[in-house]
Amino acid sequence: MLPKSNRLRAGADFNRITKSGVRINSQNLVIYAATGVGDQPQIGFIVNRSVGGSVTRHLVTRKLRHNFASHLSSLPNKTMLVVRVLKQQNDYTTEVAAAIEKVIVKLGAINQKANL
Repeated sequence: MLPKSNRLRAGADFNRITKSGVRINSQNLVIYAATGVGDQPQIGFIVNRSVGGSVTRHLVTRKLRHNFASHLSSLPNKTMLVVRVLKQQNDYTTEVAAAIEKVIVKLGAINQKANL
């Protein structure tokens, strides 16, 4: 389970990250990434009604929280992610792992450019 301190909740943060963050696309997910001010990575989820009813959306969110919790240690501190679910799928594990790797690479490249 994703600890509460790692959950992104503020609507203003969601807006800022989706508008100005780096975007990583995959088949069923879009991940927006930005650097924030916290000392831990934070992750928020957007699951649209097209995925299903309320019970289905909450189930998808719980599965994603579980998948992302196992990758928290690999994310750099101050990372803020917003995960948008495009389609429902039974298992997001491989897609999440690949997306996390892309996020780390893109954020690393941006930080290197900023340091130059």
